[in-house]
Amino acid sequence: MFQILPNINVDWMGWRKPLVAVSIIVLLAGLISALARQATPGGTDAFNLGVDFQGGTVITAKFKEKPAADEIRAALNEIGITEPIIQDSLDKQDEVLIKVPLIEGAETEAAPGAEGSEAVSATQVELGRENVKRALDKFGKEADPTLALPDDPNAAYKIVGTDSVGPVAGAQLRTQAIQATLLGMVGILLFIAFRYDWTYAAGAVIAVFHDVLVTLAFFSVFQWEISLTVLAALLTLVGFSVNDSIVIFDRIRENVTLRRDEPIYKLTNDSINQTMSRTIVTNGLVFLAVLALVLFGGEVLRGFSLALFVGAITGTYSTIAIASPIAIWWQSKLGAGQMKEVTIDKPTEKLASASRRSVTRRPVTR
Repeated sequence: MFQILPNINVDWMGWRKPLVAVSIIVLLAGLISALARQATPGGTDAFNLGVDFQGGTVITAKFKEKPAADEIRAALNEIGITEPIIQDSLDKQDEVLIKVPLIEGAETEAAPGAEGSEAVSATQVELGRENVKRALDKFGKEADPTLALPDDPNAAYKIVGTDSVGPVAGAQLRTQAIQATLLGMVGILLFIAFRYDWTYAAGAVIAVFHDVLVTLAFFSVFQWEISLTVLAALLTLVGFSVNDSIVIFDRIRENVTLRRDEPIYKLTNDSINQTMSRTIVTNGLVFLAVLALVLFGGEVLRGFSLALFVGAITGTYSTIAIASPIAIWWQSKLGAGQMKEVTIDKPTEKLASASRRSVTRRPVTR
């Protein structure tokens, strides 16, 4: 196999406590950010949830000459609509779906006679349509409501549909996302416990939780938007982190079989060093690809690329600083307990003599 660092000899286990301290600091920063934002009156939420989770308004616009998605996004940003989702229609090339988040204060502007959530939903749709219309007027006049877009020579576009995405749907998506993640964790735990040992499974699953929580901490501190693409990135990180841990665990198991007289501490360090070239090659390529997405992916992939960017770094780091130390710590504790159970305070000579068995000679017939 190609080796970048063939003779590396780093005491990774010796750095485990400072590395774990870094993880604790990042997790505490994310927790404090989330709690402070929630506790501040009139402040922002713990996480900047997008339209898919929080709810909003979906407007379908038809153009004679469809502008680019970045141009539509810039026009929406100019009137104060931040982080809109713009999607091209799959079956109609001249139509665009524009999703805008909920507008604060819409409850106070509900139409007379409407009640409850219906009033709020109707008001949100009306305000969302009005704001999107103001942004799209930059590209030309809207068609007369009584005429089709081709029949109005002075029009550049027409809003052909409006709809609302309520927070109830967002809550369902959040619940399904959490369920899918937990079921994936349980499957990983059972597989690694069956294939290796439950101590390795505990280390791998804790490392996966660590990677997801650290990534969410960055999203809370910097208020990056969380959408369905971010959820897809988090699920991708689960497999990415476990794959790296499995490679090191497999090398540890091989070294334990071949070098039974050496301590597990040294075997773990050697295993990490022996797989370091593979880690640098595979994870380095992933990091470069994700970095390209961050720099050149645009606003549509911003949340997805940032989640993968943070997760790629965290996943590589947690395999060394979290998964392996936890697995080895559990093994050392269990090993110490088993040694105490079989300790016998008797001289070696007596044990040796007690193990001797009488041999009965039998005549051999020739």
